[in-house]
Amino acid sequence: MSDWDFLHDMHDQGYSPDQIADAAACGYNPDDWEIMLDDEELDEIRLPSQELIQIFDNLVSNAKEYYQLTGRYLQIWGELGELFAEIEFGIIRHKPHTKGSDGKLGNDFIEIKTISPEKTEAQIQVKRSGNFNKLLIIRISHDFTFESRFVRRKNISKGDGKYARVSWPT
Repeated sequence: MSDWDFLHDMHDQGYSPDQIADAAACGYNPDDWEIMLDDEELDEIRLPSQELIQIFDNLVSNAKEYYQLTGRYLQIWGELGELFAEIEFGIIRHKPHTKGSDGKLGNDFIEIKTISPEKTEAQIQVKRSGNFNKLLIIRISHDFTFESRFVRRKNISKGDGKYARVSWPT
């Protein structure tokens, strides 16, 4: 087995040709990536703070009350989904506007997509060019309950389009 076999593995895992070319040019294997954190950063990410959990609960409660009062939903689905993922699974979110994925869980790069109660179809679109190896789909129901499913990147359909569609697993 050569030092470059990981490039074939990247292709099999659904990485884009550009991502594979970048890895070949730099000689790095994305499976070997490891975030190095100092002690202060580690203390901050071990468990979600009670304050963050309280803020999440308040946001959900306020969104529910707003809907009951106005019949309209607050358009905060993506943030609610990412907060839920952070609290429920311990995902360490990237800084805002980071391209490619939303966070990390262990050595896995995670893309988080949220299905809102407004959606008529229980499916999401995800960029094929994203730098993630697991997709986390959060589904929020009309009564503001949350469900979640992980999908491995290799289980996302291959294709030529910019986006892949993934339906809520039944």
